[in-house]
Amino acid sequence: MVRRIRERVCGLVPLRRLVYLISPNKIDKNFYSNLDKVLSYKNVKFFQLRLKNVKKNSLINISKKIKNITFKHQVKFILNDNFILASKIRTDGCHMGQLDGSFGLARKKLKKKLLGVTCHNSKTLAKNAMNYNADYVAFGSFFKSKLKPKAKKANLSILRWAKKEINKPVVVIGGINDLNYKKLINAGAKYIAISSFIWDNPKLKPEFAIRKFK
Repeated sequence: MVRRIRERVCGLVPLRRLVYLISPNKIDKNFYSNLDKVLSYKNVKFFQLRLKNVKKNSLINISKKIKNITFKHQVKFILNDNFILASKIRTDGCHMGQLDGSFGLARKKLKKKLLGVTCHNSKTLAKNAMNYNADYVAFGSFFKSKLKPKAKKANLSILRWAKKEINKPVVVIGGINDLNYKKLINAGAKYIAISSFIWDNPKLKPEFAIRKFK
């Protein structure tokens, strides 16, 4: 017991990796060094590259640089939307929305790689994701989100249901910050998806913003 207390005081006890970090909308020249600093805090389990309207070659080049950083910090690298490209780039997996193609084909293409599915606030969509052997389900938006201001709203009851009925990790998303994330964890979420609070925080640099989640 004394040793455990000493370890906590000295900062030697490893943090729980509860953060599912999503990329900013644009990748600038400072992003890679910032990502390295953020992941060094060791509370991020997944990093998702979510870029819209970016050419394939640019996406591949960006992914190669990110893979080096995520591998260094033992973080799972997830590509958003495109399971075919995820397989080609050899990321750790792919995250799919309800309109991003066939979950069945994605499961076959990704093989043993990770497949995550957005389920909004729907028990039916979550059960369907389980039928295709998804590795995790994502619910949200729980709060007002800068990333997806028009996203469908979700409530805590879906998390309590999933904790009992879905035998897979649950990721929550949408406007999550350092003041509201604990209620989602307490309701049954295993991972909290965050983007704006880290990359677009007017008060904190990314390397300090990530420290708010532990």
